[in-house]
Amino acid sequence: MGAVLKIADEKKAYALTDRGTFLAFKEKISLIVLNEGDPLLYNPYGIIAVNPAKHPHTDYVKAMALIGWITSPGGQALIKEFGKDRFGRPLFYPMAVK
Repeated sequence: MGAVLKIADEKKAYALTDRGTFLAFKEKISLIVLNEGDPLLYNPYGIIAVNPAKHPHTDYVKAMALIGWITSPGGQALIKEFGKDRFGRPLFYPMAVK
């Protein structure tokens, strides 16, 4: 995604990107945000464990522990704060715990 932003900047073109990548490259490019917040641009992230019956080499118990941590109030609090210190706003919005 960073390469797309660099190319769009060089060509004075438009690009569709996620907030995190844009904020990470903001100081390196002259592009500006033209549209944000539209529900059509919603880009959720998810976490799932693979089926251990189909992939027996995986560690399902550890995968479920990670999922439990990420979706816990503590994990969601970290996600909510991630990026604020560097960019002044969060890069992600937690949804597992409201």
